[in-house]
Amino acid sequence: MASEQRIPFTIKNWAEDDRPREKLLQKGKMSLSDAELLAILIGSGSRNESAVELCKKVLASAGNSLSELGKLSVGQLTVHKGIGEAKAITIMAALELGRRRRAEEALEKKKISSSASVFELMQPIIGELPHEEFWIIYLNNSNKVIDQLQLSKGGITGTLVDVRLALKKALELGATSIILSHNHPSGNLNPSSADKQLTQKLKTAGESLDIKILDHIIVTEKSYFSFADEGLL
Repeated sequence: MASEQRIPFTIKNWAEDDRPREKLLQKGKMSLSDAELLAILIGSGSRNESAVELCKKVLASAGNSLSELGKLSVGQLTVHKGIGEAKAITIMAALELGRRRRAEEALEKKKISSSASVFELMQPIIGELPHEEFWIIYLNNSNKVIDQLQLSKGGITGTLVDVRLALKKALELGATSIILSHNHPSGNLNPSSADKQLTQKLKTAGESLDIKILDHIIVTEKSYFSFADEGLL
């Protein structure tokens, strides 16, 4: 007798009440769990488990955190049986779209009113990077964002910054003030001596051009350090 052929648990073969697509249509997107939303993306599970069960395992491997899941590579995702390259790429693309949406929403707020608002603007951009990046936020006299510029991109422990380029851009934009921001991939919020020296260097150079340095924000994945809040400006 021929052995019974087993097929993957595709969503169309589930009981209607268990189908996340139908659940989304009937009850709305907020009714779905993270695993159910991911299951819609990948469409099918493995031979032995449904897409939702598979996605629960994938999420668990990232500490049930979408933020951590977004950091995984194709190779790290495909260690799960049932997640091939195409499904891994789909998951990565969806999470990247979510990150970009968050960044756009932060930028739409435009006006910078506190160090926390700078963190909201910059965390989606640099908070989860494995390397350092240094950014300048250019503001008008109402503290509204005119533009943002990645001034440099470095390694794990540091990056070089061209002070002249930072201020040249400010003059071109007609900015009256700027905010400095860079990330610490290590998660350490303490400013280094190089961070302090660079801040002072930009502050001194900016004063000669009547461009004020409002703050320097060090960003990590979950928190930030403000030079202005700590009285270091």
